[in-house]
Amino acid sequence: MTRILFVGVGKMGLPMARHLHAAGHDMTAFDLSAARRALAAEAGLPVAADLAAALAQAPVIVSSLPDDAALDTVAHAVAGHAPPGATWIDTSTVSPEASRAAAARAGACGVACLRAPVSGNNVMAERAALTVFVSGPRAAYDTHEALFACWGPQRFWLGDGEQARVAKLAVNLLIVGTSTMLAEALALAERGGLDWASAWQVVESSAAASPIVKAKAPALRAHDYTPTFTVEQMRKDVSLIRAAAAALGVATPVADVAGAALDRASAAGEGGDDYAVVIRDARRQLSSE
Repeated sequence: MTRILFVGVGKMGLPMARHLHAAGHDMTAFDLSAARRALAAEAGLPVAADLAAALAQAPVIVSSLPDDAALDTVAHAVAGHAPPGATWIDTSTVSPEASRAAAARAGACGVACLRAPVSGNNVMAERAALTVFVSGPRAAYDTHEALFACWGPQRFWLGDGEQARVAKLAVNLLIVGTSTMLAEALALAERGGLDWASAWQVVESSAAASPIVKAKAPALRAHDYTPTFTVEQMRKDVSLIRAAAAALGVATPVADVAGAALDRASAAGEGGDDYAVVIRDARRQLSSE
């Protein structure tokens, strides 16, 4: 079994770390948050008190981090303390630029970096139902593929560079675009005389009833916006999507419209609600006309 240091045991990271532990790996967890460290300990994971010391003993480092700045901080720590020959697997949603810089920093110190962002929410993480996109050195992927299997049945090696980061942003563009189109479609249905229940029946029985629409339908039919992924988290991802697209010369009119709807939801005090609250925003737009 593999000795692993898991850095960042938040809502996604903790269940992912638990699955690795349950598979028999020698797991140690670290998080800057005392509350998250306590939750990891309650889940039965050994918890490191000092990141540098834990990195020095870790042939495999896995991280689940909130943003580019956190990735950069961990990259400096990995480069400074991880042993040469170690592998760093980062599962965060970050920009290709930050990812490229982090991988270069680690690689200069003899640490292989696998970019392994995951698709799915914390509920799917708990069920080990995530999809894992991986890019980076193929030999490192082949060596550690069994670790990815602990997180879900679907995993893909996509190339030796930043392809996994781009894949995650592309998928999240589809997700946020779906929520925005759903909001407009439901607003159209209501304005055209359908009641809320009938509108949802139409949507769920249609050719457009994708897995994510079906998964979110029970809560949204009841106007329940308890978050699996918040407005503010999706705003961050839309910002990453638009920046990556601009760097590649790709127009993103769908992301622009989705971003504006998320901005309005945030301004209305709904930043902590599920990103699908843009449905409520579309209904507000109707009532204000």
